[in-house]
Amino acid sequence: MKKDKLVKKETRQRRVRAKIHGTKDAPRLSVFRSNQSTYLQLIDDDKGNTLVSVNAKEIKKSGKKTEQAFELGKKLAAKALEKGIKKAVFDRSGHRYHGRVKMVAEGAREGGLKF
Repeated sequence: MKKDKLVKKETRQRRVRAKIHGTKDAPRLSVFRSNQSTYLQLIDDDKGNTLVSVNAKEIKKSGKKTEQAFELGKKLAAKALEKGIKKAVFDRSGHRYHGRVKMVAEGAREGGLKF
């Protein structure tokens, strides 16, 4: 049962990544969710470079993981705006648009990024 779940997630991930491509002007906002933390990256797929990255350990805020994800999205947007990035393509990495993933997107939008 656990293998089936992982295979389905990898299939969703491949399907999403086949349609999404980040450039220098509109990089891919990749969300990685672990049990402990959340990691975000803005990636230029043309060169294979990470332009901006943040993780939940940087914000040092206690509370619910969804609240931390919202703050993390805002911090990523602030760092991106400093580098002149105003647009991004959202890559949820096979996760549902729910919970932490949704809060990251809302925080990034509130911080000034456009998807």
